[in-house]
Amino acid sequence: MSKISMSKIPIYALVIAATICLLAAAESTGGSGTINLAGTSAITYQPVSFSGTPVQYAQVNGVSLGYREFGSGEPLLMIPGFGSIMENWNETFLGILASKYHVYIYDHRGMGHSGDDNATPSISQYADDAAALMTALGYGSMNVYGVSMGSSIAQQLAIDHPERVRKLILDSSTYSIRIPEAKVLFNTIEAAASNSTMPEGIREEARANLAWNGSYDGLSGIKNDVMLVVGTNDVLTPDPISVRMAGQINGSWLVRFKGLPHVGSHYAPVEYGENALTFLGMDESPLSK
Repeated sequence: MSKISMSKIPIYALVIAATICLLAAAESTGGSGTINLAGTSAITYQPVSFSGTPVQYAQVNGVSLGYREFGSGEPLLMIPGFGSIMENWNETFLGILASKYHVYIYDHRGMGHSGDDNATPSISQYADDAAALMTALGYGSMNVYGVSMGSSIAQQLAIDHPERVRKLILDSSTYSIRIPEAKVLFNTIEAAASNSTMPEGIREEARANLAWNGSYDGLSGIKNDVMLVVGTNDVLTPDPISVRMAGQINGSWLVRFKGLPHVGSHYAPVEYGENALTFLGMDESPLSK
């Protein structure tokens, strides 16, 4: 069994160094609390089915957003990354989340099943869309899982609409694409923005990223329970960025999956899914210690 090591960084952010070998039941206690990662070998999860789940539509901020829903329980909104549509999520990963939560996935405006208008693309607009989608679905707030660009949107959502967010998971994150550690990501985004062969929705997302001023100054104001997740082999949003963000978000948890790349849920859906369930199901916060 691979050990999980924990250490406490100055403002009570708990850092968990986890490996993909977490297949047996494991428990480790740090100064800020306990996280139990259940063994994956004893549990069989039912993947969701995109083909078997109809797309529904919600009118949000002047556009029609396509979405699907799975499972039952507390609501969990999944915010997709750059260039991604609903069908890009891993079905096993979503099935694990849907075993305990009412999971909603959707396409950003201009992408996949969603419509578009003439609004100037921005990260704040995507965050406003997420907040308005919650209302359209009948919720005042939701748990939120944002991945890659979706993590940037989730950060902006928590800053602009804190009352909308319950617990927050930031996966494969950066607080800006213009910092040195995110150079590979910046070059990718910049190339997409200027590539006329790219679909317009992707080019809009690229322009929104390039125009984003970042969230660093606003991170310290986030009061929600937050978990950051990153793979140690992520070259687009390298793990030192998440470590820095954890230091800025008071009381956040940081989980680093050893050897995994950007958006590790594609490669280790069970480990990522069970990790998310563990965090979402906890009653304690690092700040309670």
